[in-house]
Amino acid sequence: MGAPARRVAYHPAPRRFSPLPMPEHWETDAGDHGVALLDIPADAFRDRTFEVAIDFAVKAVPDADGPWHELRVLVNGAQQWARRVPTHPDGGDSLDYRMRRTVPLGEPLRINAVTEVHRVRRLRLRVVADEE
Repeated sequence: MGAPARRVAYHPAPRRFSPLPMPEHWETDAGDHGVALLDIPADAFRDRTFEVAIDFAVKAVPDADGPWHELRVLVNGAQQWARRVPTHPDGGDSLDYRMRRTVPLGEPLRINAVTEVHRVRRLRLRVVADEE
């Protein structure tokens, strides 16, 4: 007689050891807050390329005089992009920014979206990064 049967649990190998890793998806939704921070940790095994989308939606305060909204994007502490525009007075408005960023092996990626408004209400601030 042989040894009694044993149940063995199967656990797939961690993604970093997989020959074809699943693309990463990272996002943060700051809601109506003025700052969104997305921290993507370093990968010790490979370079990665991300398509990053930042969406900032606002609405002018009724009967506001000269409303505007601004979005600044910082990548790893350095300003990447900034824009201040007049806000449409009769409805919603937005600023969107897209970029592609290659992240070398062993380095993290930190994306800050910082907003300013004048006679405008923030509705949404969201940062999404999808690995290509």
